[in-house]
Amino acid sequence: MKRSNGMQTALATLVLLAANVCTQAQGEQATKANGRPAEIKQATASLGEGNSATESAVRYTYEFAQPEFYVRHIVVEHDGAGRGKVSFERKADRETLTDPLELSPTALGRITALWNALRFLESNTNYQSSKQFPHLGTMRLAMRGGGRERIAEFNWTKDPDASALVNEYRRIVDQALFVFDIALARQNQPLETPKILKRLDTLLARGALSDPQQLIPLLGDIQTDERLPLIARNHAGRLLKKLNK
Repeated sequence: MKRSNGMQTALATLVLLAANVCTQAQGEQATKANGRPAEIKQATASLGEGNSATESAVRYTYEFAQPEFYVRHIVVEHDGAGRGKVSFERKADRETLTDPLELSPTALGRITALWNALRFLESNTNYQSSKQFPHLGTMRLAMRGGGRERIAEFNWTKDPDASALVNEYRRIVDQALFVFDIALARQNQPLETPKILKRLDTLLARGALSDPQQLIPLLGDIQTDERLPLIARNHAGRLLKKLNK
């Protein structure tokens, strides 16, 4: 019996030693496994901070001017994160009107890709075509970042990337003007809202908006605004169905 008890004690001791070794090894593996994500997370956070600083430092500007147009002067300014403002002057206005701007990730991706395709700061390309069309208005593209700045002016261009970039900014302006006009009408002239929503319908059909999905919360609010004519609320509901498809 004594010999049997001794063997049992030895076996128990070996089992405990093996368990401790396994536990220690598992602990080390867990520390490594948990440590790597933490390191990656810290590196990603540092990278994110760097990107934010870079995005804030870069400034993009689009400007359009044609004194004879109803909207005679437009300026769109934003940083690398898509935050900025839209300023415009209309013939009926005595002062410049300004609204905040926040581009959607989708729209910002398209615009950034076009700026990159132009290699704008590194290039000295003249985007003006040989033909002049001053009656269509003058456009200016400007970019500032990394201690450099460049402005390019033209009234017509055959450069596909410059033309596409200008069209993107036109979509931004058309969407911003709708948001401004509908807000003003809701506050001061509710009977004008059906006409403004009809204009939005046309812009949607033409694909002339920067990102229609951004308008879904606004249209939802219009649909339930009992201060507005029923025709406007119903129209907003139909537009919502289109956007939610």
